[in-house]
Formats: sequence, C-alpha cells, structure tokens
Amino acid sequence: MNILRFLRQNCGTGRGAAGLALGLGAFAGCAHYEARPLAPEHTAAALSARSLQDEGLHRFLTQNLGRELPAWPRPSWDFETLTWVAFYYQPSLEVARAQWDVARSAIQTAAARPNPTLTVTPGYDTNSSGSSPWFPGINVDFLLETARKRGYRTAIEQANAEEARLNVLASAWQVRSELRRDLLDLAAAERKAASLRQQAGLQQELLTLLEQRFNAGTIASFEVSVARTALVKAEVAAADAERQAPLARNHVAEVLGVPLAALEGIKFDDLLAAPAPILTPTELAAARRQSLQSRADVLGALAHYEASQAALQLEVAKQYPDFHLGPGYQYDLGENKWSLAVALELPLFNRNQGPIAEAEARRRQAAAEFTAAQAKAIAEIDGAAATQFAAAAQLVHLRQLRAELQKQAALVQARLDAGDADRVELQNVRIDLTGSDATFLDAEAGAALAAGQLEDALQVPFHNLSAVVVAPRDTSTLSRTP
Repeated sequence: MNILRFLRQNCGTGRGAAGLALGLGAFAGCAHYEARPLAPEHTAAALSARSLQDEGLHRFLTQNLGRELPAWPRPSWDFETLTWVAFYYQPSLEVARAQWDVARSAIQTAAARPNPTLTVTPGYDTNSSGSSPWFPGINVDFLLETARKRGYRTAIEQANAEEARLNVLASAWQVRSELRRDLLDLAAAERKAASLRQQAGLQQELLTLLEQRFNAGTIASFEVSVARTALVKAEVAAADAERQAPLARNHVAEVLGVPLAALEGIKFDDLLAAPAPILTPTELAAARRQSLQSRADVLGALAHYEASQAALQLEVAKQYPDFHLGPGYQYDLGENKWSLAVALELPLFNRNQGPIAEAEARRRQAAAEFTAAQAKAIAEIDGAAATQFAAAAQLVHLRQLRAELQKQAALVQARLDAGDADRVELQNVRIDLTGSDATFLDAEAGAALAAGQLEDALQVPFHNLSAVVVAPRDTSTLSRTP
C-alpha cells in the first residue's frame, strides 16, 4: 500500500492509483498450492486391498462390457472381462493416462496470451525547489506476437496430446497381450502338470509290473532300472510343471494390477479350449491394410509427425519479429508526461535459419519414424500370420499322431482281452499316448499364442476401446495422508 499512498500524494489524481489497484487485484484470482504428500504406507495398504469383488470394479465392468454380468462376485472369469479388470487396475495405464493429462494441460499453456509487464520507476530530484522532488514513472509493456506463433504453439501441443492419448491405447494393447500370454501359460501349466502326473502314474504301474516279472525271474534287472529311471524323470517333469502354475498365476495377478491373494479361489476360462480361426489370405490382406492405418502406435507416430510440422511452421514464423508496445506515464515536477514506445527485434544478423534447419531435420526424423512404425507393423502382422499357419499345421500333424496312438492302444487292449498281449505292452502304449498329450498341449498353447499375437498385431478394435483412456477412478486418494 506504500505505492498507492505515494501515487495519491504525488500524482495529483487517484486515476493512476486506481489503475494500479485494479492490476494488483487480479492476483486475487490466482490458483493456490495444495500439498499432497505421498504416504507410502497408505498407498501400499490400498494396493494390497484390491480385489475382484470391488463394487467400483463391478460398475466399471458393467459400463464398459456392453452387457450385464450374470453374477457378482463372478465364479469364473473369461479373457475379455479380465482385460477390463486390467484396464481398471493396471498401474502402467494410470501412468499413461497421467501423461495424457499433462499433455492436455500443455495446450492451455501454449494457447495463453502473454501478460503485460508493469514497471514502476520512482525518481527523486535533489535540486528541486518549491515543488515535489519526486517524479514517479509507470511503464507497461505489451507483447504483440505476429505470424500466428501462438496458434502454431497450440497446434504442437494438440498433436503431442493426441500422441499421448494414443499411447494410452498402445499401452492397453500391451496389457491385453501380456494378460493373454500369462493366462495361456497358466492354463498350459495346469493341464501339463495333470498330464505329466498321469504319465508318472503310468510309469509307476509299469515299474510295478516289471518288478513282479524280475522277482519271478522272467526279465533282467536292466529292464527294471530303465523303467525306474523313466519314473524318476516323469516325476521330476511333473513336479516342475506343478511349480510353473503358481508362477504363472502370480504373473496374471501382476498384469491385472492386484495382489496374488485376490486370485485365491478364482477360476479362469481355459483359453486353449476355443482356438481362434485362421484368416483367409483375402481377410488377412484387408485386415492388414486397415491395421496399417489404425494401429495406435502408427497413429501415434503420425501425431508426432504433425507436431514436427507445426514446430517447423513456428520456426518459420519466428522470422517475423514480434512487437513490444510500451505506453508510459511520468509525473515530473507537476507536469503529466505520457509516452508510447514501440520495440521490435531487427533481423540483421540472422533470419532464424538455424532453428528452421533443426525443425526441418526433426520433421524428416519424424517421417522416418512413422515409416519405421508402419514397417514394424507389417513385420509383426506377417510374422504372426506365418507363425499361426505353421502352428495350425503342426496341430494337424499331432492330431494324426495321437489318433494313431489311440488306435494302437485300442488294438493292444483288444489283444490283451483276447489273451494275445500282456499288460506291459499295453502300459507302454499308454505311456506313449500320454507323452503325446503333453506334446500336443505345447502345440495347442503355441497356436493359441500365435493367434493372440496376430490379433495384437492387427489391433482389431474391440467394444468401447476408447473408454480405456478415461481414468476409471480417482487414484489421487491413494497418495493422500488421512
């Protein structure tokens, strides 16, 4: 308030003081800092409390699946529903959404007009006699941008925000891909453990038969030793497969964004039960063409290129100088003096050639990155399609092999019933058949994974995918202290 009192006493009028008071009053509308300290213990507690029975999750699933859930809590979970669970909880998506929010905020910064600058220059005349020795001055500087610079800055941030939004979708596809792979690993591990445990049981029965024959003196100890070694190997393989299932289940919990305890007692649909159909060459070509124009990473690279375009336009526009308009007032020994200053940069030594060259180079780099993104998409689609075709051919061959083994087992059983074969021969055929089951299971898992990889490469949109970019809940409460 000392400045206002000084102006009232020395300017001879309250108008200057009123104008300054009006300008200072604008500060009353400023935003205020709100502290949000991180509380690791509360964040950890909130993360540990996540479950598949959460009512917020229930509302989110009902809203985005496009169908009513038949029961809640769900007794079993399919892949599509679990995908939306991951979209609800996965921390990497929360980070991507936050980055998009930051990018959108930058648009407001770029679109803002520069504020004027107020300069107060009080002076004092030591040689003054009679009148007031003070001669205060006030100058205001307005920046007048030319050549649409503010518009180009806004366009840059809009393109960056679109790239950040598409990055959320790309992250969602990555989460979906990881979830499918982990669910396949879990299903394969559980089924393989059961198959190998069955094979170990058959090996035990065979060993018992051979020991009986050895005790009867009809075979040598070498045959018993071979059977005992095979049993040990089968038990080791079964135990190893049984250890893989909990690890796969933990990976599922990790990609879902929930603690492992949240999956206790939860059943998942078997992704191996319904293999994906193989696209015809015509269908694949059409899907491939569409994917190269709609994949999130391809569109993100295109948005990055648009940002480089706007950045080049901004640097070209900077060749044209901005104006500084500076009206001023001075009260000089009883006289009111007004002035108007106009300032601009004189482009005498350069016309912004360096930054323009840099922006052109960045645009070429962005164009190369876009081409690389499309080339990567083509390689992923073609590779996934070839892998799926090869895996399908392998499945056909293994089905034929299993069918032959099943025929042999039936023939040996018939011979045994007729008294023309013994139980050892039948047991060996059963062991071979069970061993083929494990091989067939690996092939099934590979075919399912290849089909999923093709879907990920094509990124065929599923229901309401755009909802992924919207934060499903207020995660800021996780970091607040009570």
